[in-house]
Amino acid sequence: MRKRRQAAVKTTFERSWKAYKEHAWKQDELLPISGGSKTTFGGWGATLVDSLDTLWIMGLTDEFHEAVQAVTEINFAPGDRELNMFETTIRYLGGLLAAYDLTDCKDNRLLEKAMELGDMIYMSFDSPNRMPITRWSAKKAASGQEQSAAAQGIIAELASFSLEFTRLSQLTGDMRYYDAVVRITAVLSEQQNRTKIPGLWPVGINVQKPDLTRDNLFSLGTMADSAYEYLGKTYQLLHDTGATASRYAEMYTMAMDAIISNLLFRPKTPDNADILMPAAARIDAQGRVNSDYTAQHLVCFAGGMLALGSKLLGNTSHLDYGRKITDACIWSYVHAPNGIMPEMFRMTPCPSHAPCAYDDETSRTQQFPGFARVTDARYMLRPEAIESVFYMYRITGERRYQDIAWSMFEAIEKRTRTELANAAIRDVTLKVEAEETGELRRGVNVGTDEGGLALADSMESFWMAETLKYFYLIFSEPDVLSLDHWVFNTEAHPFRLGT
Repeated sequence: MRKRRQAAVKTTFERSWKAYKEHAWKQDELLPISGGSKTTFGGWGATLVDSLDTLWIMGLTDEFHEAVQAVTEINFAPGDRELNMFETTIRYLGGLLAAYDLTDCKDNRLLEKAMELGDMIYMSFDSPNRMPITRWSAKKAASGQEQSAAAQGIIAELASFSLEFTRLSQLTGDMRYYDAVVRITAVLSEQQNRTKIPGLWPVGINVQKPDLTRDNLFSLGTMADSAYEYLGKTYQLLHDTGATASRYAEMYTMAMDAIISNLLFRPKTPDNADILMPAAARIDAQGRVNSDYTAQHLVCFAGGMLALGSKLLGNTSHLDYGRKITDACIWSYVHAPNGIMPEMFRMTPCPSHAPCAYDDETSRTQQFPGFARVTDARYMLRPEAIESVFYMYRITGERRYQDIAWSMFEAIEKRTRTELANAAIRDVTLKVEAEETGELRRGVNVGTDEGGLALADSMESFWMAETLKYFYLIFSEPDVLSLDHWVFNTEAHPFRLGT
């Protein structure tokens, strides 16, 4: 059964890859309904680079070598476009490093492209305070115009270079990249306990000063997530050696304690499920925490983060918290109208982490049982829920997570399938009458029994880089990319440990 499920995931990947090759080769993204393409991340072929390691992991070696050849032809000259250095780092640099790390016979062309790109990213650190210019213009740099780090930046973009730059230094011996992230780490560490929720950094920050203490919004969701994810993972990559590695462990511990105390809440559900979901928190002028109980699909990564951290640092309570967050996301899939968790929705909190009653008043105020109000009904082919299910399976060995993953995959594949590949869903809460033929038509996925959902003409590169990779790996043997020997970046690109 495990191999049959894995084969089904691989078939879905192959179908998406085939459509990308035929309709959007070397472009950033395929438009999976119209068959067109679009530029989203520099125009260098984001899906191409993002998918390299998945091709290798799934044993598609011919396709991998063809893709590598195409990657060697990329000209990473930035042109006139202003570049998002965060996305460039996690998708492109991460993809190149992982592809190099995975292959037994190292293809130095991949490492050379990683160095070429790394050098360009490194140029974005050429600012008055040596902090990264996260929206960087090569045109301005070439003309001598001064660029500064953002006065209104976001924490995820500042704090998510550490894995990729550390690994690049490890592979090349060039310590410039590592030194660049050490400077960021020093700022993060020095200011971590001076914010309005000590232990956490706010979403909005001033990178120009740098000042990470002024803003009052804290979250694990969009614009913040990977800043916390990379604390434990960079500690893991550094092999528990040296003062910098210890600093990452300390920052991780302080951040997780603050998350548990200030952000996690137990939602009211009809079945009184023992689950926890991360909230956002805003600090008012009196220093009081005002929670926003809006769940985001993005925050589902936190279950895997805590589970992994529990093993790295020997904190068993973090495994329990990781389980409850993961189970909250599983609950949201199982109880959503079409078996797929929406992008964002409000939940009704219990007064504490203890059980509480789901009464008639709660039921009357909710859009769906357990869902107070769906505020963003899209499903964007996101990976965060299956990511944490994967980590929980690998860390606990509990087979139930494989069954859960299969149910999630079946729902997603059924609801997102187009004539070409798979597409984002506009509204996972709606149902459309099924056509008797059960055929696929453009813009609408018509199911065989419960109806179809209107689709958006979008397939982000993380569909093949992350979502399908985690689905595939949960049905692999545990020694395939063992967490003892590999660490995954926030785009699911695996970096080898110990070398």
